[in-house]
Amino acid sequence: MSWRTTRASAQTGEPTRHVAIIDLGSNSWRLVVFSYGSDGWWKRTDELYESVRIAEGMGDTGELQEPAIARGLETLAVFERFCRASHLADDDVHAVATSAIRDAVNRQEFLDRAREVSSFQIEVLSAEAEAHYGYVAAINTSTLTDGLILDIGGGSLQLIEVAGRQEQNLASFPLGAVRMTERFLSDSGPARKRDLQKLRAHVKDSLSVVPWLGQRGGRLLATGGAVRNLAAAAGHAALGPSGGIDLGVQGYVVTHETLQELVTQLASLPADERSEVDGIKPGRADIILAAAVTLETVLEIGGLAGIEATEAGLRDGLFLARTLLGEEQPLFPNVREAAVHNLAIQYESDLVHTEHVARLALQMHDSLAQADLFTPEPGEAELLWAAGMLHDVGMTISYDDHHKHSRYLIVSAELPGFDPRERALIAQMTRYHRKGAPKLGQWSKLARDGDEEMLDRCAVILRLAEHLERGRDQSVSQASLRTNGDGVALHLHAAGDITLPRWSVERYGDDEAFEKVFHRPLVIG
Repeated sequence: MSWRTTRASAQTGEPTRHVAIIDLGSNSWRLVVFSYGSDGWWKRTDELYESVRIAEGMGDTGELQEPAIARGLETLAVFERFCRASHLADDDVHAVATSAIRDAVNRQEFLDRAREVSSFQIEVLSAEAEAHYGYVAAINTSTLTDGLILDIGGGSLQLIEVAGRQEQNLASFPLGAVRMTERFLSDSGPARKRDLQKLRAHVKDSLSVVPWLGQRGGRLLATGGAVRNLAAAAGHAALGPSGGIDLGVQGYVVTHETLQELVTQLASLPADERSEVDGIKPGRADIILAAAVTLETVLEIGGLAGIEATEAGLRDGLFLARTLLGEEQPLFPNVREAAVHNLAIQYESDLVHTEHVARLALQMHDSLAQADLFTPEPGEAELLWAAGMLHDVGMTISYDDHHKHSRYLIVSAELPGFDPRERALIAQMTRYHRKGAPKLGQWSKLARDGDEEMLDRCAVILRLAEHLERGRDQSVSQASLRTNGDGVALHLHAAGDITLPRWSVERYGDDEAFEKVFHRPLVIG
């Protein structure tokens, strides 16, 4: 049994499957291992990364340079050794090359030499295929329905128009961060104003052939290492430290104004000092400014308010389309539901129990709203549902304090479809599903008006739902809360003996917290 096998897979009696995606990008090369099971879970379980810079020095000649080729061949040999050590079958290893290798005049020479040092069958993706798999990665990690998807790498930039979650028009441009840096910002000192102007003018001229960029409006969802670094930098600047737990950049929106401020800050620094900006990695310090200026120009042309970052990339798109979902329709019907179920299965949640807790919680939430005891915030019910589904994931660590363990796992894991604020709220709802006075804590800077009140009521409702399902037997089939004079009466429909749930609510339901939140006492009907 592989060490990557999860207990969730072990419980089904079926082996965990593994596939490796090798992404030979213009800047960085990655080997990512995805593990998945027949019961619908998947996750990334290993990764090798090397900043190969295969596009370095291509310039006007269009040739891959010997130092870059040597770095690439050495990296391929390492990747080959890893695959052999990991017992990955040849059919489960997919190697793809993108912009730099695709455009190189000596592409075939490189591919021939690559075959001498590895057994990989390197597939050179067309610009259209590269854009497609970037779309698959992005659309399956966001609630985006209509708008634009952008993928920026070291060699190229892809734009995809999206309508009804389906890809429409697409376009690819040689506007990658390595290429733009070498052409316009190659000096190691602070950037000169005229060089920045030349870069902006070049990007505008290149994108002028895309009429739908300025017409689309809506959201811009972006992927790529530069996007993740810029989102991390924006998050650090806006939020500061988060108590030692990083919520990541999945779903984080970098506004146009914030991106302009980052461009100004990065341009004022020598290239080797740009990694001193929190969130910018040393391996991208010299090329991050070109990427930031390019992205800023896209926002300007499109009249867009900001960039929504996603952690996913080309390799995720390849895995989803070619392995997990299939090429014909590589879309999760509901991104949030898929993400929540995936996490719940990985951490061995009792799905029958957690689904019922979530159902009871939503029933009580809806009945309280219908009684005009509160006005739900946008998306509130969906966050409560997610908290109900994930409230017990911490039990994979220990029953004791499992509410605290659940919070940690939720904020530490990727939960595609939810932004950092939403993930923090879900985590805090689970944190207080047993006891305690709910509070946002270190994530208060993420909060919007009304979030504290939402957390208070959802935590109390989730607490009640958990007590009603105390026997894990679904004996309470329905629950509602209705005003009754000065109080709120809990009405239950029984599918079995409800002695245990009534006792649990009466003994541990925390009617004091209920009255504090809803300003009426709880009455057991």
